[in-house]
Amino acid sequence: MQEWIEKARKGDAESCEWLFRRFERMAYAAAYEQLGDAQLAEDAVQEAFIEAFAGLDRLEQAAAFPGWLRTIVRRRAIRLVRRKRFPVLPAAEIGEEPADVSAGTEELAHRRELKRRLYESIAELPEHQRLAVRLFYFEGCRVREVSDFLGVSESALKKRLFDARSRLRSALHVSDFSAAFRDLHEGGKRMLHIVNGDHTANRLHEAGIEGEVQVWRELYPFGPVFPDMEEASARFERAEYLERELGIPRQTLLGGCAEQERKLRELANYEEVVLWFEHDLFDQTMLALLLERIGRMQTGTARVSLLCIGEFPGIEIFRGLGQLRAEQLKTLSGTWQPVGPEQFELAARLWAAYSSPDPQEHVRFLESDTSALPFAHAAFEAHLSRLPSAEDGLGRIERTVLEEAAAGAASPAELLRRSADKLVALGMGDLEFWRHLERMAAGPYPLLAVSGSGSFPKFGRPQPDFGNRTFAPSELGRRILAGEAAPAGAPAFPEWAGGLRLSGGSPPRWDASARRVLPGTDRPRPL
Repeated sequence: MQEWIEKARKGDAESCEWLFRRFERMAYAAAYEQLGDAQLAEDAVQEAFIEAFAGLDRLEQAAAFPGWLRTIVRRRAIRLVRRKRFPVLPAAEIGEEPADVSAGTEELAHRRELKRRLYESIAELPEHQRLAVRLFYFEGCRVREVSDFLGVSESALKKRLFDARSRLRSALHVSDFSAAFRDLHEGGKRMLHIVNGDHTANRLHEAGIEGEVQVWRELYPFGPVFPDMEEASARFERAEYLERELGIPRQTLLGGCAEQERKLRELANYEEVVLWFEHDLFDQTMLALLLERIGRMQTGTARVSLLCIGEFPGIEIFRGLGQLRAEQLKTLSGTWQPVGPEQFELAARLWAAYSSPDPQEHVRFLESDTSALPFAHAAFEAHLSRLPSAEDGLGRIERTVLEEAAAGAASPAELLRRSADKLVALGMGDLEFWRHLERMAAGPYPLLAVSGSGSFPKFGRPQPDFGNRTFAPSELGRRILAGEAAPAGAPAFPEWAGGLRLSGGSPPRWDASARRVLPGTDRPRPL
C-alpha cells in the first residue's frame, strides 16, 4: 500500500482510483451504519474520499490509511445526519426477490419473513458487532481488510463475528446463521466444497454444511512436480515415483487424478466453489495448484471462495481442519472469502516457482509480495528448509528427527508425534515420514541406528511389527548434532523438494542466515 499512497500524494489518478476501489465498500458500510440511508451514505463516502486525498500529506504511516479513512467517514456522516429524514434500506437488501419458478408462494413468503427478521436482528446487535457483520457478510471484505479498517486485531474481529453469529442464531432460531444468510442474501446456491482429505470431508458432512464435497487427494511436497501437472508424461513419471517410494499403485494415482480433473471441468455447473485449506506446505501447494488451474478455466458464473486458517481457538498446536469436531467446523461455515485476481495471480506464481528446477526461482518467489495468500510465504520458506543446510548438510526434517531421537523418542509412534509437533509447517503425513526414516537409516552414511525387525509401512501395507522397532542417532548422527558437517553424498535428505532434484551430483543447499539457495545441478525433465 505504501507505493499507492505515495503516488496518490503526488496526484496520480490511477493510484487514487485504486485506493477508492479498495476501500469503497468498507467506507460505505461504515457510513450506512451511522446514517441508515443509502443515498446519504454514498454522499458521505464521496466527501470522505475527497477530504482524504486532499489531506494525504498529513498521513504519517501508509498502513494507517484504513483506520484514518474510517475516522473521516464517521465525521462526514455526522455532518450529514441532520439531513437524514427517514431510513432507507439499500435496494440490494429490500428489493423484491427474482421470481423462482421452483419455489412456491408459501416458501417465498417464508423467505421474506426470515429476511425481515434477519435485518431486524442485525440492527439490534451491539454497534461493534453490527459493523463487523455488515463489512464481512454484506460487503464481502476479507478478515484482514476489516481488522485494518476497524483498528482491531484479526483475532478480536473473529471473536466479534463469532459472538454476532451466536446472537443471530438465537434470534432467528436457525442452527447455522451463515447458511441462512447465504440462502437469504444470495438466493440459495448449488455449492461445491473442495477439501484436502477424507477426514475433513466426513466432518463437513457431520456438520451439515450444505453442498457437495470433493476430496483432493495428492501430496505435492513429496516427489517430483512439474509446471504442467496435466501433461501425461509428467503425471506418469510422478505416478511411477510414488509407487516406488510409497507403494501407491500408479493406477490408483492416475485414476484419482483423472476423476479430480473431471470434477474441475464441471465447476461451471456450480454457483459457488469453496476451497477449505490450511497453513502448511501440504495444503498451500495443493491450494496453489487448484487456484492456478481454476484461474485458467472458464468457470461460468461460479464464484470461487477460500477458507484458509492456521489456528483455531482452544487448540495449542493446530495441524489442520481434520482436528476439529463437527460443531467446531460449523462455526467456520460462511466465513470464507471471495478469491480475486490477486489470489489467482499469486497462486500461479507460487506453483511456477515451486515446480521450477531453477533454485533462484524459488528464492525470487520468497522475496516477492505474497500478502494475497497470507500463509504462502511461511509455507514456501518451510519448503526451502528441507534442502540440505549450507552449514551442516542436513535438511530441517533430518535435523528434527535426529534431535528428537537423541532426546529419547525411540519408538516410531513417539518419534512421529514429537517430530510432527516441530514440523507443523510442512504438514507431513505418516507414509512420507516413514520413508524419510527409512532413508536416514540406509546407505553407507546412516544417520539413524534402528533395532528390531519389521519392514517400513507402505500404502495399503501396514506392518504390525514395525511398532516394535526403536530408533536412535547413529554415530555419524551424534557427530553431526555435535557440530560436524554431513559427508558429501550422504543420502539422508529427500530426493525431491518441489521441482528441485536433491539426489545425485551436488544438490542445491539452503543458506538460512542469508536466505538464499546455493545452486547445484539442474533436474532432468520428463521424457
